[in-house]
Amino acid sequence: MKLGLLLTALLCVHQAANAATLKVQNQQGEPLAQVMITRTSLNLPPADLSDDGYTPHGVTNISTPVLTRFTDVNGQVELADTQESVQYRARAQGYVDEIFTQLTPSITLQKMTDQQLYASYPSNVWLSQLDFGGDEELKKTFFLNCAFCHQQASPFMRNERTTDQWKSVFKRMGTYGSRLPYDDYEKIAEILQTEYRGLREKPQTVPKPRVWEKHLSTIEMTEWPIGDGFSQMHDFILHPNGKVYVGDNLFDRIYEMDTKTNEYTVYKVPHEKDAKLGGLFGNRFKVFPKMHNYLGVHSFAYSKIDGNIFITPSMQQALLEFDVKTKQFTQYDMPEGFYPHTIRVDQQDRVWFTMAVSSQVAMFDRNTKEFTMFDLPARSIKEWFILKVMPLIFSFSPENRPQPSPDKESSGLPMPYGIDVDSKGIVWVARLYAEDIARIDPVTKDVTMIDFPFKGPRRLRVDSNDNVWIVAFQDSLLVKYDPTENKFTKYELPVVNELPYALNIDLKRNVVWVNGNQSDTILAFDINSETWKTYPMPRQRFFTRDIEISEEDGAIYTTNSHFPTWQSEGGVPTMLRITPIEQ
Repeated sequence: MKLGLLLTALLCVHQAANAATLKVQNQQGEPLAQVMITRTSLNLPPADLSDDGYTPHGVTNISTPVLTRFTDVNGQVELADTQESVQYRARAQGYVDEIFTQLTPSITLQKMTDQQLYASYPSNVWLSQLDFGGDEELKKTFFLNCAFCHQQASPFMRNERTTDQWKSVFKRMGTYGSRLPYDDYEKIAEILQTEYRGLREKPQTVPKPRVWEKHLSTIEMTEWPIGDGFSQMHDFILHPNGKVYVGDNLFDRIYEMDTKTNEYTVYKVPHEKDAKLGGLFGNRFKVFPKMHNYLGVHSFAYSKIDGNIFITPSMQQALLEFDVKTKQFTQYDMPEGFYPHTIRVDQQDRVWFTMAVSSQVAMFDRNTKEFTMFDLPARSIKEWFILKVMPLIFSFSPENRPQPSPDKESSGLPMPYGIDVDSKGIVWVARLYAEDIARIDPVTKDVTMIDFPFKGPRRLRVDSNDNVWIVAFQDSLLVKYDPTENKFTKYELPVVNELPYALNIDLKRNVVWVNGNQSDTILAFDINSETWKTYPMPRQRFFTRDIEISEEDGAIYTTNSHFPTWQSEGGVPTMLRITPIEQ
């Protein structure tokens, strides 16, 4: 034991001795603070990707981590020296990226030209300048239906397109799940063509993004690339066993990542022999050259009793259980309901999840292996009728299935989305299109609907005081609901025109972490001081959908789930960890 401690101490001394301090300055020799220094290995270990370019079931590979740190107020950053072949990238707001392979005492960054500067701005500031002819409601309809998978105002999306090309895009996105009303196709196509062109011609009208802040020098970012440009790393879970389980929604794979060894093992979710690509919804991604989407691995939650992970397969009427010890999957078929979505496990080890398409909440009792369904009320007679005939609609093959025409109210699809359970066992649910939240009492079975006074309640979480925190997608807000006082409190986000997808709460430190997706940031809200901190992502077009938090050190985890992934910088999805650096 004493020898082991001595070796550890010697290793630490060796590492400290090989640490190098890099100074970053401008052309005038002035230090530059908050410069992002990213180190990427150039010699990657061989990987078994023999399953159509992916890791086969049960095979373990290594993902070489990509490290990022930021310079302090003196323009300095300490980096561990390495004998490996690596590449460094220095990135600062307003400066041209500097790429180098050898650490030197200092580097100098060059100012961007105006054209380079505007091109470097994240999508959210470009998106903020789309006026939609002054029609605020139409703009929010567009945001709701056209910005939940990818950055809407990215360089790719700002390209010149004819109105017919835009309408073709809308039609294809409709097969992916967008509910943009048909009546709005022509008007929105004309607006996007005209207003994007105007922004390209006068980019100086685009506001500057939020300036990176000094707290960044106190954190380290680590990325683990997994999958490829066709993957979608949708949701994930940080497990008590220390590993992170990430789901590839488009390839029905679970990535078990060990962040200590950088090893990941892939488990393919099995499907029935006669299963069809796309499950109940058919193959909606026919333009993709490869796809393995039979179940649609979606959201994760684990049991505090045995650690098993429960997964919603959005393309099937089922619930999945993954035994983290035996690595075996169990599928529980459901008698009704469509599109299992976000999932939580309560204090009694019951599994709760939203059914996004059939407007229900499901509860799975692990003891009886039975499901209980809670129907959420329809908003109109039309919606009630659509929900009632939904089983009949799904009895048709995907190719011949009748499709209710989407309207501005998204009639027939109120979409229960986010879900969480408070300390008393009460279940809270957000309905995205209905703009309300549901309170479900598991004892009395009572369902109470509460109007949400903002646009687009997406995912939600409950804090240590049983307040419900919700992101308002189109309104760019964080919202707190106090059930005791029946009161909503809104908090403006610190970046413009962000469309927040989800959140999670660090219960130990009283911090709400909010997913940015248009601004290439993660946002942290301190509940006690009601102040924000922003964390820029280490690569551009970084679209996040969920956050996990380490109770031990406050590190947060997320994934780049931009769809399609190939539009992101680097072209592959990554799992990201942001860790505090001990000062």
